[in-house]
Amino acid sequence: MDDRKAPSAAPRDPVALGIDPDIPSVARIYDYYLGGKENFPCDRAKAEEMIRLVPEAPVAARNNRAFLGRVVHTLATEGVRQFIDIGAGLPTQENVHQIARRVDPAVRTVYVDFDPAVLVHARALLTAEDEAIVVEGDARHPAGIFENPELRAYIDLKRPVAVLLVALTHFLSDEQADALVGYVRRAVPSGSYLVVTQLFPGDDPPEYVEEAAAIYSGTNTGAVVGRGRAHIASWFEGMKVLEPGIVRVESWRPRSRVDDPAWRMDTEIDEGAPGILGAVGRIP
Repeated sequence: MDDRKAPSAAPRDPVALGIDPDIPSVARIYDYYLGGKENFPCDRAKAEEMIRLVPEAPVAARNNRAFLGRVVHTLATEGVRQFIDIGAGLPTQENVHQIARRVDPAVRTVYVDFDPAVLVHARALLTAEDEAIVVEGDARHPAGIFENPELRAYIDLKRPVAVLLVALTHFLSDEQADALVGYVRRAVPSGSYLVVTQLFPGDDPPEYVEEAAAIYSGTNTGAVVGRGRAHIASWFEGMKVLEPGIVRVESWRPRSRVDDPAWRMDTEIDEGAPGILGAVGRIP
């Protein structure tokens, strides 16, 4: 892509930082889709493999990132003052804490990831800031996240919090994803929010689904799983799902500020086509 920044040199000694430069990372592949430069040759090779198969992959990644920004702004404007971003990925422009703190500088954000590269870059970004913290945690073991002493010292789990599972659940098995969502719902108080984006194979899944899964089988997560609306809807059962509901991420309040009622798109989007679905639910 001609608008992608040239990749930077790898960290001076990635192995010393716990980073294996020969194993593709889904966070660094995503960074490459977004035009970032914090990726290795193995990541770029996997990303280009995926782009050859699904040319829309970088656009989907950018749409997903834009959804995250709109959701964070919306929830901060509606009074949310705590965010936990699980599977945060590599820092980029318009990070969660930056968007939220434009609404209120007192907003607190915790970034959670298990990827050493993410932890190194996130901690470097936040070194001189008291705006957010980053903790190590694995979405496959949510108890370890919510019992983390550093997180519990920074976030008041007796007050509402927005938990962001953005571009995360499709790297988990059904059992793992269901367990994660269930744990989040039990761990946070009434009035909290659950935010999810999930890869959607479409109402009529294309032939390349298995091939795409094979590409991601060689990454640090080892899998990618598409899910339909019914499965995603089960995660929000009993919640108040914010309008416009479970939709493609580019359809979620796409061109507006939260105080602008005219947030619907002028053009139609095929909601049955493959892409990424997103939803925001308020936990009762």
